[in-house]
Amino acid sequence: MRMAKPPGFASWQKKASLVGAFFVGAFWQCAALALCPSRDAAATYQVAQVVDGDTLRLGNGRSVRLIGINAPELGRAGRASEPHAEAARRRLAALVEANGGAVGLVRGVEARDRHGRMLAYAYGRNGDNLQARLLREGLGYHTAIAPNGRFATCLAQAEQAARRARLGLWQGSPVLPARSLRRSGFALIKGRVTQVRRSNGAVSLLLDDALRVRLPARLLRAAPRGFVDNLDGRTLEVRGWITRARRSAAIGSGKVRWQVVVSDPSMLDRSPN
Repeated sequence: MRMAKPPGFASWQKKASLVGAFFVGAFWQCAALALCPSRDAAATYQVAQVVDGDTLRLGNGRSVRLIGINAPELGRAGRASEPHAEAARRRLAALVEANGGAVGLVRGVEARDRHGRMLAYAYGRNGDNLQARLLREGLGYHTAIAPNGRFATCLAQAEQAARRARLGLWQGSPVLPARSLRRSGFALIKGRVTQVRRSNGAVSLLLDDALRVRLPARLLRAAPRGFVDNLDGRTLEVRGWITRARRSAAIGSGKVRWQVVVSDPSMLDRSPN
């Protein structure tokens, strides 16, 4: 199955010249300034299909889930695509196409996800991490799930650059107030800490009496010193996969409907804008 050439992109992308394997534009002035470079040798694979903004299907039939990014979901089963989902898929397809239809893959410490997909960082011949490219253009959210947090700081910085420039997803305000949660799935949430509980080395926070945020003991062992100090009353921004809370998750006379487990320190911001 040959990968179809993607539709047209923004004018600066159309006019950019090919140097080596990738587009060179206003953001990418020198190939030597690679984004989130890896010291490990990358194994090269041909790509048969770009499934979406964070998933590839290789020529050997394997599926690859890119580490460190969660792209907007394409519409399936009658559900509409999320904003910028198609743009993310097209941009990743363009990067792969510009690299001769191939990518270099560096596998994560955890090599497969629960669906059996390979977990890997994708690279071009100029050393750029493709996840960082997409994040830098506002076409995905930074994520980090232990033990695959090797480039968490670098990828978070790429996202912050897009956020400051209000590119892609950041043209609007994708951060949801904790009390506005209505469904499960990946989300960025902001709220004030109304409760802090500690148990067996772990910490459980309550945001606006609406969202339970779990900080496991293993995460806190890897977190910066003072990471959970003085949280009561502080406004936080947390990101991750929202699920329905257990029935036992209660506060006062009501029940907390939603919860999220923080998978890496970079998924919780103590000082959001």
